[in-house]
Amino acid sequence: MNADLSALQQRLGHRFANPRLIERALTHRSFSADHNERLEFLGDAVLGLAVSGLLFEKLSDLPEGDLSRVRAHLVKQDSLAQIATRLGLSACLRLGDGEKRSGGNKRPSILADALEALIGAVYLDAGFETVNALVHRLYADVQWDAQMGSLGKDAKTELQEWLQGRKMKLPEYRVVATLGEAHRQTFDVECMVVEAGLTERGLGASRRAAEQAAAAAMLQQLQVRGTGR
Repeated sequence: MNADLSALQQRLGHRFANPRLIERALTHRSFSADHNERLEFLGDAVLGLAVSGLLFEKLSDLPEGDLSRVRAHLVKQDSLAQIATRLGLSACLRLGDGEKRSGGNKRPSILADALEALIGAVYLDAGFETVNALVHRLYADVQWDAQMGSLGKDAKTELQEWLQGRKMKLPEYRVVATLGEAHRQTFDVECMVVEAGLTERGLGASRRAAEQAAAAAMLQQLQVRGTGR
């Protein structure tokens, strides 16, 4: 086994009894037919269970809906790619020449998939207790507090909950303009909170994205003003 894989196992806190598992976990389909996609499928499920248990333990006061949003945030591609980068997976990935040339070892999707595959490999190599302890270490830097309930909420949801909490009417959205050619449109959307006398605008490549931008601007404005009942 090469030095990179030995160092990675040291960072993981787990030395593989079956070295072929870690090699397969780090093998992209562009490199070999014996690639990591089946391990990724398994690792996704194992990671979801381990993170769910961690949230149940750390955030005992959060309701199910908030726990689901926090879990989705913790296991989304960007979050996993950051963990993979911290572990140094980039240097250990086995990629085909084309993927190497195009910077595949830095691509968030490839890094996230490799991390899930690695978790699946640890599960097969040593069982759930070992992989659960690994997941606890991977998320050791997370600040566990009640504020995490807002993680993963989009701006429209946050704005709606903010208004409902103050018994105010829901916002109104209106497309003010559609700019650009049909295949590259930009939507300009207005968000109105009538009771507060406020209007904010947002731009986006789709109506939904523009509504989210307008909602985020409105929420910021309301929070700054402290409007409430």
